[in-house]
Amino acid sequence: MTELDETDRRILRALAEDATEGAGALGRRLGLSQPAAWRRIRRLEEAGVIAGRAIDLDREALGFGVTVFLGIKLAARGREGLDAFERGISAIPEVQAVHHVLGRFDYRLIVVARDLPDFERVLRRRIMVLPSVGEVEANVLLSQERRPGPL
Repeated sequence: MTELDETDRRILRALAEDATEGAGALGRRLGLSQPAAWRRIRRLEEAGVIAGRAIDLDREALGFGVTVFLGIKLAARGREGLDAFERGISAIPEVQAVHHVLGRFDYRLIVVARDLPDFERVLRRRIMVLPSVGEVEANVLLSQERRPGPL
């Protein structure tokens, strides 16, 4: 585990708010020189604390008004069933995230769709036909109160 001081934490909070901010602007905002901010960011990247930077797309503005958390319990166990399911699910563009989990379900997915009829189409024609899919539970996102950020 990498030891983080308060300046590192401030850098992580700032980058979580705006990952596009350059080292110069970040340094000015945090009271650091541009080279000092750059060195700290580079060290955090090399240590694996910063695994990458991504943009946050507004799904609704892109026409995806429905987000569904989908729990899937596989009907068949074994490596072949897992591999076939994972290959199939990764080919569906509406599936934004796949989490292999412990508990009632084997997988938790985040699926986006234009609307509920579009989600039903994706579920029936693309997800339910995958190998080993057994029980499915869908939870439609009503609102999102908090965006993920650093610990």
